[in-house]
Amino acid sequence: MNQISFDLAVLRSFVAGMDLGSFAKAADRVGRSTSAVSAQIRKLEEQAGTTLFRKSGRGLALTEAGEVMLRYARRLVELNDEAAVAMRGVDLEGWIRLGLQEDFGEVVLPDVLGRFARAHPKVRIEARVARNADLLERIATNQLDLALVWGAPASELAEPVAVSPMSWIGSSSLPWTRDDDEPLPLVAFDRPCVFHSAATAALDRAEIKWRVAFTSPSLAGLWAAAAAGLGVTVRTRYGLPSTVRALSEGETGLPPLPTIPLALQRASAVAPAPVERLASIVLDSVRGGPLAWERAAA
Repeated sequence: MNQISFDLAVLRSFVAGMDLGSFAKAADRVGRSTSAVSAQIRKLEEQAGTTLFRKSGRGLALTEAGEVMLRYARRLVELNDEAAVAMRGVDLEGWIRLGLQEDFGEVVLPDVLGRFARAHPKVRIEARVARNADLLERIATNQLDLALVWGAPASELAEPVAVSPMSWIGSSSLPWTRDDDEPLPLVAFDRPCVFHSAATAALDRAEIKWRVAFTSPSLAGLWAAAAAGLGVTVRTRYGLPSTVRALSEGETGLPPLPTIPLALQRASAVAPAPVERLASIVLDSVRGGPLAWERAAA
């Protein structure tokens, strides 16, 4: 049986088309005509030996085989690009200070550090997992080079990454119940917290009474309290442990919550090459994460 060698240029067009929601837009990104990209996608289906797309309304969606192909295509393209960068930047040296929210510590950090270390073994990274206010303060005082932060960009040094809906979060193992005669118990970070402020503002507008049942300085504390049924908390769906889940609006009777932007904040407009390379890997890791967030406008 002959081995199939997938064309990386074809895989790159496939990934770009799925990320942008249009192969016409993908053609612009990869520098090819729309007809050329269409030919690439037909070639990919022929090589795969199965149907990758199915009709979905007026557009196309991936079949189960297409979903599998997309996962492998991402990995192959990322590995190719990682190898290319490693060859160009093998002699990069220096020290980078990176800050992340707790939401991304377990999901993003291992991927980012692993990919960067393989490509640039001489560059050292100091990573700090902390809350938003701490990260922003450290960026402002030049104690961090990069920080992934919640909230609208505060300056031209912040690059929009994604926009994610906030969700009411409750226990995965305990049924959701709410006593209309009692204030809603909330599980919250020690203030200030943009999520807690959004939750209480939404409840106040809906004239739903609430009380703070549990506070914690750490995200792990919030998850533990919510999992135990002490109350509900508010966060995005990113990085949720199996002990908690996002509650649907119809299930809770609670008011809808706003979206929240995510941005990559830089300490300086002119950053060394290692910092820019790390920024690129962070952006790629978050934008390609399991939520398939709505991409922010480039």
